[in-house]
Amino acid sequence: PSDCHLFLAFMAFPTIEPSEVGLTGLAWLFFSYGYLLFYASGLISEGSDLLLLVPSMAGLVGGVVLPLLGAVPDGAIMLFSGLGDISQAQESLSVGVGALAGSTIMLLTVPWGLSVFAGRVDLVGESKVPNYTGKPKLSAKGGLLHTLSGTGIGLSKEVSHGGLLMMVTTLPYFIIQGPACFLHGPSEVVAEGEKMYALAGLVVCLVFFVVYLAIQMKISKDGTDKMKRVAIVKKSLEQGKVSLSGAMDQVIKNSEGAATTGGVGYQAISSEPSPEIIATLKDVLRDAFKRYDDNGNGTLDKKEVKIFFHDLNENIGDKEVDALFDRYDKDNSGSICFDEFIRACYDHIKQSGSERAVSRPAVADIEKAKSLDGDEEDDEEEEMPEDICDLPPDVQQQIIKKRAFTMLFIGTALVVIFSDPMVDVMQQIAERANLPPFYVSFILAPLASNASEVLASQYYAKKKTSKTISVALSALEGAASMNNTFCLSIFMGLIYFRGLAWQYTAETIAIIVVQIILGLMVQSKTMTAMKACLIISIFPLSILLVAGLEAIGFD
Repeated sequence: PSDCHLFLAFMAFPTIEPSEVGLTGLAWLFFSYGYLLFYASGLISEGSDLLLLVPSMAGLVGGVVLPLLGAVPDGAIMLFSGLGDISQAQESLSVGVGALAGSTIMLLTVPWGLSVFAGRVDLVGESKVPNYTGKPKLSAKGGLLHTLSGTGIGLSKEVSHGGLLMMVTTLPYFIIQGPACFLHGPSEVVAEGEKMYALAGLVVCLVFFVVYLAIQMKISKDGTDKMKRVAIVKKSLEQGKVSLSGAMDQVIKNSEGAATTGGVGYQAISSEPSPEIIATLKDVLRDAFKRYDDNGNGTLDKKEVKIFFHDLNENIGDKEVDALFDRYDKDNSGSICFDEFIRACYDHIKQSGSERAVSRPAVADIEKAKSLDGDEEDDEEEEMPEDICDLPPDVQQQIIKKRAFTMLFIGTALVVIFSDPMVDVMQQIAERANLPPFYVSFILAPLASNASEVLASQYYAKKKTSKTISVALSALEGAASMNNTFCLSIFMGLIYFRGLAWQYTAETIAIIVVQIILGLMVQSKTMTAMKACLIISIFPLSILLVAGLEAIGFD
């Protein structure tokens, strides 16, 4: 079923009171609501990624939409935990605090450590330089000691700066926690004493939130988030969501400051690509080119180029390939190098932008080329999505925007609808298990609201390049910073406007300590697999830290 059908079906989902069902019913409710929130966060993530394929919106999306909507699932759980009857809101607020702590600490530990393991390469030489250019990048030599101390990842300046920014945004915790350490008594008395501090914390959170978005906007406009955009383009090409022309045509037009010049055939295109466009195309296509270069000589022949274009979701026939080789195969060797291939792709994108895509029969030529290898079964692929990839680039851009906004709307709506009942379910689980709600939501809430971020970080990390590991880790840091600003501002607002008390000293200490530890760890140039193990262990240790602090008297 389509996203719209799923949304309409769940709009009529009946309300079930968690306290009125048995254990199996409660488990069913948790997995149902959890899956819906996981599905919704996935829609929001995918919709935001699609918008990065629209050059005119990439700056706004990268700077504002991605950080903001990424925090919506967590923020909704936190908001609904403090709403409802005031007599019960103080207790249910623990669910929101658990979601905040669980989300922040989980993102900075488990997926972080797994990303290091997925993206690790050999650390070579005395200076332990990551082997991102060698073959193989990760050798099978050595035992456990080599794995732990001799493999790891490189930490870019973007990751280091993200760690510093994350630590700075913990300031609002200190503002609200200061008076909370000295105020004692009934919740009403504590809430009254904390009210003005909560207002100050709310203002600081909102200021940090605006500053954070402004920094992201500047990064996006300066193009320093190019790694993220390139990674999204490569991912979309691999998944068949867009063609190379659909992804790059508008980028080229924007860079050149003019519409594509029309003409007849590839020979009519005489403009030279700018260094910026050449660099972008190389970033997008370099890894794929190496995969198609079977003999490792740095060139592709006509058959390989034709198959390559098909796998980039471009329908191109023999005549078009011959025209490209006539222009770029200067020595008539029957093959072209990587630089020549980049310019051939540029020509093809320019041509595709000025006339309709090549007709469908070209696919038959591709299949004929593949059959020459005699291994048709090994080369079987999913059918190219005809609804987008056969369309002109400008039409693809329109469809991408429509799909992206649909995903964002449905995902956000599902989060708003099902966050409230999810809070009730987690609170009921805590009551029946005779556990504080904090511990239940600390473990369970991230499974629903952050699962898509975990999967995305693993997808990028396993590419084993310095750029993709930077994208993966920067996204996790960004999510933590949004929790420190956007999500924490929700709590500050609840405390100030609803008269609730912040009585979570142990939880606050755990959140701050984990972020400071990781923020300091990323200031080095590399991170070994050993450090990744230590980082993963922080998640269960943080639960023990909270329990230990509460046992000695901290609230």
